[in-house]
Amino acid sequence: MNVLIIGSGGREHALSWKVAQSPLLSKLYIAPGNAGTLNLGENVDIDTSDFNRVKGFCLSNSIDMLIVGPEIPLVEGIVDFFRNDTQLENIRIIGPDQHGAMLEGSKEFAKEFMEKYSIPTAAFKSFNKEKSEDAREFLKEINSPYVIKADGLAAGKGVLILDDLDIAYNELDEIFSGKFGNAGNKVVIEDFLKGIELSVFILTDGNSYLILPEAKDYKRIGEGDTGLNTGGMGAVSPVPFAGTEFLDKVENNIIKPTMRGLKEEGINYKGFIFIGLMNVAGDPYVIEYNVRMGDPEAEVVIPRIKSDLLDIFKAVSDGTLNEKQLEVDERSVTTLMLVSGGYPEAYKKGYKVDGIEDVKDSIVFHAGTKMDSEDILTNGGRVLALSSYGNNFRDALEISYQNAAKINFKDLYFRKDIGFDL
Repeated sequence: MNVLIIGSGGREHALSWKVAQSPLLSKLYIAPGNAGTLNLGENVDIDTSDFNRVKGFCLSNSIDMLIVGPEIPLVEGIVDFFRNDTQLENIRIIGPDQHGAMLEGSKEFAKEFMEKYSIPTAAFKSFNKEKSEDAREFLKEINSPYVIKADGLAAGKGVLILDDLDIAYNELDEIFSGKFGNAGNKVVIEDFLKGIELSVFILTDGNSYLILPEAKDYKRIGEGDTGLNTGGMGAVSPVPFAGTEFLDKVENNIIKPTMRGLKEEGINYKGFIFIGLMNVAGDPYVIEYNVRMGDPEAEVVIPRIKSDLLDIFKAVSDGTLNEKQLEVDERSVTTLMLVSGGYPEAYKKGYKVDGIEDVKDSIVFHAGTKMDSEDILTNGGRVLALSSYGNNFRDALEISYQNAAKINFKDLYFRKDIGFDL
């Protein structure tokens, strides 16, 4: 099969790394890709929001399967575009249609979906700009901490957890004034859930599903989970506190009713569902849905998948996932994210990256890099993810930290406490 993967981050490098191992693969393209994916296939300079250009490339290069890495093309309707074009209708595509992508594209839609299908989640109310005074009154009525979420996509920065009511008021005003652009035209305010986070992932063909290895990521820039939220500073899989009893609750109380809801809503869902969870005294509650694989979670989950992922993707597209089983590596995998100084706020790009060739016993997934002649340059806030295997997450982390010391670029930073709360 000729395969096109859309995206340029660590998630897409991890997907490319795994797909490239499949005997079913003929040719792999990544649009736009990064300096790491160059070693696995051919990078293609396409604006992936220009669906007509994606179409032209797919037709010119006899693409058999399109794998959509990030959420924005899904929310913008790339699956519907392909399915409604007779020239493209035979191309397999991994990702939900635009209706299904609303599970991530709108916090309000997701919360109402959970409420309708009795999926455990925090109590909530939603408000638009015209109801800003009502939103302020609601904040006054609930207890601190205050959880305020921009309804739409905000590049992972649209969730605020605030202890002070006056600060919550100010943030609410800023969101309605355009802090997150159109994503903040509506907000969801919900009860704070006290517990510890983790994520569970499934692949579904719309009827059957496979549960992938769970993971826990670390979003805050500072050690001890302090400072601003980022796209993720590291991750571990498996999660020590997610035992059989807890994961059975996830499947019975969350995954099965989610699948039932998708069917009853008539949603054409073929792809990943990322379920962000809070473990509250042993019971799972949904914080959010994502409609694609997580990042940096992909960099720990995908290395643990021993099965042929491209073969599984084919079954997802064909509706034959019930015929497949997932073989999982029992070892732990951890990933450590090396980021640019200043991230997640202002940072500079274009610094030369040295030392990757010295890394041993870790997989180097590129998250924000590009090639300049023979040099690898930084090209994002999150630059590299170092994924390592171990008998437990601490052993795996030790390998990642040893290799982090071998890599250098200006203003490099990484957290030294991934897994501190496990």
